[in-house]
Amino acid sequence: PVKTTNDLLALRSDAYQLTKDFRIVLNPARNGVPPNIKLDGKYKFVDAMEKIMPEGAPSLVDCSALALEGEVVLAKGVVFKGSVAVKNASDGPKTLAAGTYGSLDVKKTTIEL
Repeated sequence: PVKTTNDLLALRSDAYQLTKDFRIVLNPARNGVPPNIKLDGKYKFVDAMEKIMPEGAPSLVDCSALALEGEVVLAKGVVFKGSVAVKNASDGPKTLAAGTYGSLDVKKTTIEL
């Protein structure tokens, strides 16, 4: 069940798949472990969370943990790998451009916008 927008963001990503009988299941590549998502408190409600990804959810199939702090917008084509934190300390929204962020070989990657 989806209880938070953290769960919903993960569910909309490629970390989950839709089966032929219309069930949503964790992507087998995740080895039974869902990504740990932590969104800034301003994204507590769905309408606010949707502003993060106006062009679709990021790729999270290889992401173990994702934290978004401040007003962040994810461009189409953003891929997260490993553990990643994206921080925007400014007053307005900033966009993270398409690309791959993080690594499976690094403990944690922090991106300052």
